[in-house]
Amino acid sequence: MSPTVLVGLLATDFTQELAPVGGSLAASALVALLPLLVVFVLLGAFRLPAHVAALAGLVTALLVAVLAYAMPAQLALLSATQGAVFGVFPIMWIVASALWLFQLTVTSGRFEDLRAVFDTVSDDTRVQAVLIAFCFGGLLEALAGFGAPVAITATMLLALGIAPLRAAGAVLLANTAPVAFGAVAIPITTAGTLTGIPATEIAAVVGRQAPILALFVPLLLLLVVDGRRGLREVWPAALVTGFSFALAQFVTSNFLSYELTDIVAALVGLAATVAFMKVWKPRSSDLGDEATSGTGGSAPAAPSGDTLTTTRPQRTGGAQLTGGRVLMALAPYLIVIVLFSVEKLVTPVTTFLGTTDRLIEWPGLNGHVISSAGTPITSTVYNFQWLSSPGTGLLVAGVLTALLYRVSLSAAVRDWVTTVVKLRFAVLTVASVLALAYVMNQSGQTTAIGTWIAGTGAAFALLSPVLGWIGTAVTGSDTSANALFAKLQATAGAKAGIDPTLLVSANTTGGVVGKMISPQNLTIAASSAGLDGQESRILRLVLPWSLGLLAFLMVLVFLQSTPVLGWMLP
Repeated sequence: MSPTVLVGLLATDFTQELAPVGGSLAASALVALLPLLVVFVLLGAFRLPAHVAALAGLVTALLVAVLAYAMPAQLALLSATQGAVFGVFPIMWIVASALWLFQLTVTSGRFEDLRAVFDTVSDDTRVQAVLIAFCFGGLLEALAGFGAPVAITATMLLALGIAPLRAAGAVLLANTAPVAFGAVAIPITTAGTLTGIPATEIAAVVGRQAPILALFVPLLLLLVVDGRRGLREVWPAALVTGFSFALAQFVTSNFLSYELTDIVAALVGLAATVAFMKVWKPRSSDLGDEATSGTGGSAPAAPSGDTLTTTRPQRTGGAQLTGGRVLMALAPYLIVIVLFSVEKLVTPVTTFLGTTDRLIEWPGLNGHVISSAGTPITSTVYNFQWLSSPGTGLLVAGVLTALLYRVSLSAAVRDWVTTVVKLRFAVLTVASVLALAYVMNQSGQTTAIGTWIAGTGAAFALLSPVLGWIGTAVTGSDTSANALFAKLQATAGAKAGIDPTLLVSANTTGGVVGKMISPQNLTIAASSAGLDGQESRILRLVLPWSLGLLAFLMVLVFLQSTPVLGWMLP
C-alpha cells in the first residue's frame, strides 16, 4: 500500500483530488466507474437480486474511495451512512406512503370502481395505460417527484389487467419527459442557482429538448404495453397525447412559468386525449394475450408470490357508475393533487413547510471533506424534511382517504405494516444505492468521471447528455445530477466555446432518460408491481429504451451546438 493511501487512512480531513490514480484523470475516472459497473453487471448479466447488487456496488465504492482516492475510511463509512439515511427518508418514506394509499382503495372495496372509471374515458386498456402512466404520472411528477409517480401509477396499471413486468416497464419509460420539470422544476432551479445562468434561460432550452421526447414516449409506451399490435392499432391516440403534452411543455417553459410546465402539460395532454377519444375508436379494445399474461416476447410470465392486491378485478361497465362512485373512486388521487398543489403553489404554505425542515450537519463528516477547489463541500448537511416531504403529504392523503372510506383504524394500521414489511428488501436496496452515490460523490469519484468526459473539447456537446444520464442513474434524481455536474458543464462549455446554457440544459435532459435505469427506481417499480427481487428483468426491458433515447439526445444536442439545429435555441 502506498504512503499516500496510508496517510489517507489515518487522516481526519480529506481533500478531493481529480486524478489520484497515478496522476491520470482517465485512469482515475475508469476506476471510479467500477462501482456502477459492478451494480449493473450483477443486476443485468448475472440477474442477482437488486439488494445484493447494490450492496456489492457499495462495497466496491468504499474500496475505491479508500484505496484509490485516499479517502479516510471513517469518512467513507460516514458518507455511506448519510446516503443510506437519505435512501430511507425521504425516498422509501414516499414509496411506502404511496403504496399504502393504494392499498386502502383495495381494503375499502373501491378498487373495482377505480378501474371502471377509466373505462368511462375509453374502453381501450392501452389508451388508459398511456393516460395513467404518462399524463397522470406527469402530474404526480410535477407535484411530488421522487418515486411517487412510479409507485402510484404502477399499481394503477395492474388494476387495468396489464402484466406486472409490462406495467413496471411502462411507468419507468413514462417517467422520462416530465422529470426535467419535476417537483415544480426543482432540477432547473438547482442548475440555475449553481451556475449563475438564469433558470428561465435553462428552462427555455430544456423546453426545446424534452418536448421532443414527450412527443414519442406515448408511442413507445404502446410497444411496451402491447407490442407492435398496440402501436399499430392505437397510435393516433398516443400521438395526440404526445403532441399536446409536448406543445404545452414548450409553450409553458418558454413563455409562461417554467415551474408550472409539467402541471399544464399533463392536464392539456389528458384533456386533448379524452376529447379525441370522443370522435375516434381503435379497431379493437383489449390487450393481446401476451400483454395480460406476460408470456412470450419481451414480457415473460409474471412471478407468483405476494402482491399488494391478492386478486385482479374484472372489468365493470362504466355505465354502472354513478357520479358519487366516480368521485369516491378518484378521491385518493384528487386529495393528493390538492394537497401537493397547495404545498407547492401556495406561497405561505410552502414557506411554512420550509421552516420546518431541519438541517443536520452530519456528525464527524461535515467540514471534513474539502473539494479540489479548496472549499468544504455542502453535501455533508442532511436536510430532514419531516413535514415538507412528499411522503408526509402522501401519508396525510392516506389518513384522509381512510377516514373518507371509513376504513377502521386497525385495518389501516395493518395495511401500513403489511406494506412496510413487503418493502423490506426494497428499503435495503435503495439505502445501499444512495450510500454508494454519497460515497462516490464525497470521495470525488463522480467529479473525476465528469471532468474526464468534459475534457473532450468540441466533441463534448455530443457527450454532454451522458453526464446527466450517469448522474441520474447513480442518484435516481435529476436534481442531484444537476447538483453534481451543472457547474462542470457550464465551465467546460465556456472553455470549449460551446454555449454553457445548452450544455447545462443537456445535463438536465440527459438525466431524464437515466432515471428509468436507476437501481432505486427499478426497485420502486418492482415493489409496486409485485416483482420483488426481479429488478434485473425490468432493467433488461427498459435499458434498450434508455440507451436509445440517450443516443437520440446526444445527436440532438450536438446538432443544436452547430448551425444545423442551432436555430432551435432561443
